[in-house]
Amino acid sequence: MATAITGGNRNLVSAIALCTALISPVATLAQEVVLKSADGTVNLVGEFIEFKDNNYVIRTDLGDLRISATRVRCEGEPCPSTAATEADVTIAGSQSVGVGVMPLLLSGYGAFLGADVTVSDTPDENEIFAEIVGEEGFGDPLGSYLVSSTGSIDAFRGLLDRSAQIGMSSRRIRPAEARALRDDGAGNMVAPENEHIFAVDSLVVITHPNNTIDQITTDELRGIYSGKITNWSEIGGADAPIVVYGRADDTGTRSTFEERLYGADVPTAPPNMTITATSTEMAASVNADPNGIGFVGYAFQRGAKPLTLINECGLRMTPDTFSARTEEYALQRFLYLYNRADTLDEKAADFVDYVTSDAADSVISKAGFIDLGIARQPQTADSTRAQQLNDADVDPFEAGVIRDMLAQMGAYDRLSSTFRFRTGSSTLDRRGLLNLARLADYLESAPAGTKVLMVGFTDDVGAFESNRALSVGRAQQVLTTLQDFAGDRLSGVDFQTAGYGEIAPSACNTTETGRAINRRVEIWVQAANG
Repeated sequence: MATAITGGNRNLVSAIALCTALISPVATLAQEVVLKSADGTVNLVGEFIEFKDNNYVIRTDLGDLRISATRVRCEGEPCPSTAATEADVTIAGSQSVGVGVMPLLLSGYGAFLGADVTVSDTPDENEIFAEIVGEEGFGDPLGSYLVSSTGSIDAFRGLLDRSAQIGMSSRRIRPAEARALRDDGAGNMVAPENEHIFAVDSLVVITHPNNTIDQITTDELRGIYSGKITNWSEIGGADAPIVVYGRADDTGTRSTFEERLYGADVPTAPPNMTITATSTEMAASVNADPNGIGFVGYAFQRGAKPLTLINECGLRMTPDTFSARTEEYALQRFLYLYNRADTLDEKAADFVDYVTSDAADSVISKAGFIDLGIARQPQTADSTRAQQLNDADVDPFEAGVIRDMLAQMGAYDRLSSTFRFRTGSSTLDRRGLLNLARLADYLESAPAGTKVLMVGFTDDVGAFESNRALSVGRAQQVLTTLQDFAGDRLSGVDFQTAGYGEIAPSACNTTETGRAINRRVEIWVQAANG
């Protein structure tokens, strides 16, 4: 029996470090395992004895060694799997959420509690284990968390078979999944107590940094991912074959991409599309392929070139944080946590409360995702919106309304808080309810006398003047709802309402999805120089 150590991390087992010059690697036998440090610089080879109290015990030429599982990953056939029951809270689902942001959220949660957090890999691939100990590590254990990151579909499978208390998803739960959980006693899975939006993400279309293409139409993108467009020269690029990268069809990232791009009529993917296991792998593949194209979450671009999208109406959409927060980017999505109503315990509920609070915003942003905080953006004369309004082909009457809007825009900044209503309803949608609370907190801290303009817009179905009147009514409705929610907290704010009907669309009015995006109320706040 022998032990091999490589690399520079000599603090792992100090007694072994003194003997490294005398030890050489040997072939791994059937019962041998390799314990690797998180950075891959230390390998300990020995016969697996047991896994107990979160420690590996291996037999080596130096004797039996006990190594904490928080320091190493076990590789080899005898390596044990970490049972979900060993953790207080089990979390399963989306790889984008589990790998992209969950480790930082767990660390942030520990800091929020004034506790020490240890996050480590488990023997199982794409799985981490976190332990939180109070009083900066000197107090009592506050909880342990096992996170398994595979795909969004496993969030709902785990909730259904009760192997997970919290499900992570990069798409919204599907009706069939919600019905199955409801029938199993989990409750209404789209009720606010079971469905939790905690971040926004934009799916960014990426190419190699040297690709000459800077923008792409949604029609061209549909052609590429259906196999109808196969050469970059067909969309103004070099004469070279397009190498298409995608994700597995059971991932939330691919589901969102196809749903946003094609709606319900999703074509068969190109037969030569290369499937990548993760967003990180896709970005790396595109970065290494001069002819590649792919799509990744906002946090996973990793130096690849993002493309501006142009929809069928000619509207330009840049994948930035503001357009994602306003839900006006075509490939925008929410990130969710889900839980059953009948099995959520206190530790899991407290963690969900933290993730969905503004205390987690900085952590979400640090991970490269887009938090739900309120952003503020000047409405300048050279902005994309102003240019599109100036270029609009309308009759003299509508042109006059556009001039009025342009004049008013200059005096106000726009907040990212944007309110929409459920189809055919006067009730705010789920995101609108979240925006309401955050907007009240934001405006409560504004200087007394701050001017806020609620501005309504509609789709283009119906007469122009009727739509304009409807937009004013919707703006007043949001104002009334906000004031009822906030009470006298906003008594020092000067509120007014306005409506511009169907002008300044954020999406095409050719589909119900586009029309729903255009039926909105924006929040404008007095510009800093106003």
